[in-house]
Amino acid sequence: PGPAVLYNPFTSIIVNPGWVVSLIRDKLIIRQIKVEKRAATTTSRPQAVELALFTNRFKSVAEQMGSLLQRTALSVNIKERLDFSCALLDKEGRLVVNAPHIPVHLGSLGICTRAVIQQLPLSAGDVVITNHPAFGGSHLPDVTLIAPVYYKGQLTGYLANRAHHAEIGGKAPGSMPADAQNLATEGVVIPPTLLVRAGQPDWQTITGILQNASYPSRSIKDNIADFQAALAAIVEGQKAMQKLLDAHGADTVIHFMQQLSKLATGKLTGKLEELKINKLTATEYLDDGSKLQVTINYNDRLHLSFAGTAATHKGNLNATEAIVNGAVIYVLKLLIGGEIPLNEGLMEQVTLEIPHGSLLNPRFTDDPFTCPAVVGGNTEVSQRLVDTLLKAFKLAACSQGTMNNFLFGNDQFGYYETIGGGTGAGKGFNGADAVHQHMTNTQITDPEILEFRYPVKLEEFAVRQGSGGSGRWRGGNGVVRKFVFNEPVTITFLTQHRQQAPYGLAGGQPGQVGEQLIINSKGKETKLAGIGTYNIAAGDRVVIRTPGGGGYGEPGP
Repeated sequence: PGPAVLYNPFTSIIVNPGWVVSLIRDKLIIRQIKVEKRAATTTSRPQAVELALFTNRFKSVAEQMGSLLQRTALSVNIKERLDFSCALLDKEGRLVVNAPHIPVHLGSLGICTRAVIQQLPLSAGDVVITNHPAFGGSHLPDVTLIAPVYYKGQLTGYLANRAHHAEIGGKAPGSMPADAQNLATEGVVIPPTLLVRAGQPDWQTITGILQNASYPSRSIKDNIADFQAALAAIVEGQKAMQKLLDAHGADTVIHFMQQLSKLATGKLTGKLEELKINKLTATEYLDDGSKLQVTINYNDRLHLSFAGTAATHKGNLNATEAIVNGAVIYVLKLLIGGEIPLNEGLMEQVTLEIPHGSLLNPRFTDDPFTCPAVVGGNTEVSQRLVDTLLKAFKLAACSQGTMNNFLFGNDQFGYYETIGGGTGAGKGFNGADAVHQHMTNTQITDPEILEFRYPVKLEEFAVRQGSGGSGRWRGGNGVVRKFVFNEPVTITFLTQHRQQAPYGLAGGQPGQVGEQLIINSKGKETKLAGIGTYNIAAGDRVVIRTPGGGGYGEPGP
């Protein structure tokens, strides 16, 4: 009986009070029923129904932005791999809703927006661009655009998108040098800068930043084309918000943003009261032995302490507060389950203790040459941090715990991809084979696009059978991906779980570690380290085998 909302992949149907829906021979039949007249009646919908409707309206704004960004982008990484995210934030800069994009982006956009507007307050018609980790950036290839939404002079919220540019400078093609020890060598650093001021774009300034860096971009025209696509997506979001505000008014829109945040807070509080958490702890180690540690307590507020985590990394495996926030909000969403958006209300009753000077919260200065390198912190530490949190909450065995970053290029181009693997099993379910998981949600480049755009042949792309951990429920299998190069290139790997195996839970066995190797034109095999840069000759093959997920439960007889 109504009131109710029915969802399917293409639409939603409102069942009003006084109507009932039935399933009859695989068809949904909605009919009106007789109800007794009551002295007090109302024509307004119940608050829960209105909130569900506004939640989907908010999500539609972000989805429209993402659709336009994909259609208008130039680069393979954005257009084909969908390595971008779009979101709507409230007037305080807190995440309201997202499109189904990249969790590591989305969970950090709130911190980025708040840091940017504190540094550079935005007026109507302004759009800011940045990739600086000190301002909530993740790593330099991820470039963020932020714009306010004003309605009749009133600030009602912000729109943001973040897209990964496969080339934005740095000492190695692809802007993810494996041996980087400071931020400057990883690429062009863009502090919060007005890309558009009062409606007037300033492409000259941003082009100058890309050209004049210590390690300038190798693909400035591609960068600008993708920035234009990101800006078009912001404009599309502003148009969608204006329609929503015209239809319902600023006060109503702001009200339901607040209500959605309260719903997320209430959902988490209810789950935490049910679980009765009392000091959960977990420790994981990066492949080089660097320690990740978390201690979780709940007493009116959820307190997560990362004390005991290793100090600032000498290489590029440094995360930021924004990345930690992204990993935590993602795991909390997993904890409560359901269809609630990745809303920052989940963090309302959460306290994070992230030691300054640790690899989760390094110190930044105004000089990129004295700032720590961070490119692996975004991709790899975020994944390993999710491993650690899932282990503490005992939600599932470890998934592959890496994005298997693989880059190749030369002075003319740079290509980047992440590769899926096995997911961890849990109580009642097996892990999935050969998928992206957790903090990434990208596609893999189609072989036809890959071979058309780049001097490479994809010789094999298959499930890595037997790589998932055994158990009552088995871990998912990883991937085998083999390339043959038609001309000399430089390749880079940035991975994890090459030394530390993805853990099993409750007696389940760990998944297999990943590996990568070169087979030269004479057939000689050379095993490569999980983090490194190598020169490849024409005719050489590169083989990548990604990790499997851990198993769950003692194997049966």
